[in-house]
Amino acid sequence: MTLDPFYLIVDHVGWLRRLLPCGVKLAQLRVKQADDLREQIAEARDLCQAHGAQLIVNDHWRLALELGCDFVHLGQEDLSNADLQAIKAGGLKLGVSTHDEAELHKALAVEPDYVALGPIFPTILKKMPWAPQGFDKIDLWRNKIGALPLVAIGGLTPERALDCYKAGADSAAVVTDISLNPDPETRCREWIAATRRPISAA
Repeated sequence: MTLDPFYLIVDHVGWLRRLLPCGVKLAQLRVKQADDLREQIAEARDLCQAHGAQLIVNDHWRLALELGCDFVHLGQEDLSNADLQAIKAGGLKLGVSTHDEAELHKALAVEPDYVALGPIFPTILKKMPWAPQGFDKIDLWRNKIGALPLVAIGGLTPERALDCYKAGADSAAVVTDISLNPDPETRCREWIAATRRPISAA
């Protein structure tokens, strides 16, 4: 399996309405709690299908199964509480967050379809107990996970993303560099243009 090099993460389906037309091909809907959660996931599914993009649902694996989605992402706490047999039986692909070697071991034990590592750089998205991982950690994870796709996340810009690819990441996930930008659509297009270039040309 391959992942698009640009991995957009948004907290409301409204972002997908705005940004999928920019050319996004890989997007995660990360909504923690919302009265219209089911409706948002269903709309995100339909929007991504219409734009030829891969949707990844964060956390809510039951709704992902019920609504016919095909990919879910779980953090470590969610991984402990999820019915992994039901996820696999339902045909859901699975991505897992990791921050240290113990978490990586736990993630690999469930045979995920990709592994995410973060934060690579300091991030304002949420407080984390882990120091920034840096490029050496990407290289270490690359060697430990073999051919599995590796997603880098945390404090990334298009320029930093290219360095993540050189260190061994397959995809770079971004949240606030786009969502907090005064012109998210333009910034999104900048990301897409930068990450479509051959790594050797960066």
